[in-house]
Amino acid sequence: MSRVLLFTGKGGVGKTTLSAATAASLAANGRKALVVSTDPAHSLGDALDVRLGAEPSEVDGSAGLYACQIDPRGLVDEAWGELRGHLRTVLAGAGVDELDAEELTVLPGVEELLALAEVRRLAASGPWEVVVVDCGPTAETLRLLSLPEAFAGYLERLFPTHRRVVRGLLAGVAGTGTVEKWDATADALSRLAERLDALRSMLADPSSCSVRLVLTPERVVAAETRRTLTALALQGIRVDSVIANRLVPSPGAARGAAASWLRTRRHEQDAVLAELTGIGEIRTVDHRASEPVGVPALLEVAEQLYGSADPLPGDADAASMLEVSGSGRGLDARYSLRIALPLADDTELDLARVGDDLALTVDSRRRLVALPSLLRRCIVTGAEMDSGGVTVGFRPDPSLWR
Repeated sequence: MSRVLLFTGKGGVGKTTLSAATAASLAANGRKALVVSTDPAHSLGDALDVRLGAEPSEVDGSAGLYACQIDPRGLVDEAWGELRGHLRTVLAGAGVDELDAEELTVLPGVEELLALAEVRRLAASGPWEVVVVDCGPTAETLRLLSLPEAFAGYLERLFPTHRRVVRGLLAGVAGTGTVEKWDATADALSRLAERLDALRSMLADPSSCSVRLVLTPERVVAAETRRTLTALALQGIRVDSVIANRLVPSPGAARGAAASWLRTRRHEQDAVLAELTGIGEIRTVDHRASEPVGVPALLEVAEQLYGSADPLPGDADAASMLEVSGSGRGLDARYSLRIALPLADDTELDLARVGDDLALTVDSRRRLVALPSLLRRCIVTGAEMDSGGVTVGFRPDPSLWR
């Protein structure tokens, strides 16, 4: 399985250029690398100055560098069309109106989901060591990365895992012919579920996949980057570095109106970067006089971005998002659950107990956190938030401790 690097950031910050530069640098240093675009507004071919298709091809004059632009529409027609047909047949056979059956099989996000599944297929099957992905803008990427879990939940609710229950239901409603059709549908759903599980495993494994956030040193963009870091941490996805792109060059001791403007602008940019504390290393790339197009120009960008360092991140152990501590015994015990998340001062946070889970909502993004078994027999006593996460207090529920 190839290592997967996902580049994302607010629209227009230069993620396409930096993802292409990273892949070109990896190839120039002896690693076979594939750079692939899932951004609907494909511009990867423009950055490389080559014509790209849906299938990977080696970039002329650059041994070891491959590139392609994923066609989500084509994937839908190929992979989802057959399954939709199966589902419509089964639903219609079970008495669902034809129009309702059509609506039930139009699942939002399927194009993006299949694009991500294609990335994993390429990472698992190609000769390359690294797959660098030029993702869409941040909001689209966060939605993309949350789709495997959301989609799996949708399918589980709509078509339960236990085939025998569904077979029995359909047999009573529509006869054995429908049962045979369900078998074909269930097989297709099973294959889709396996792909979803593989996607979730890839995204959650920090040694297989990580995200690289690109920003420009502007306060609005930096604020979105902070929110993105929190959202990715909430999903259990590793961010291995942050890249600040298009820093204006320092004018040094030069004078004049142009030098004064550059000095003021650079001062503002440095101030923004100084405020981005606690998010780890920030790599920087200067704003260039000419747009970097083609492999030679991209390698110059990579030289400034990485220098002599390896563009590929080292292996990382999965850091636990949850940590439980406590004191006392029996009904007098008090416990704390630490949920590690990078949080800004203006983060909107909401917590709610939902059965054996804790519903954590951060800036309108919600995730159910499964409580450790020790805390399932406890009630929440309060919560505190700081820049490093949330600490939730618990005490035993007398009605459950007997």
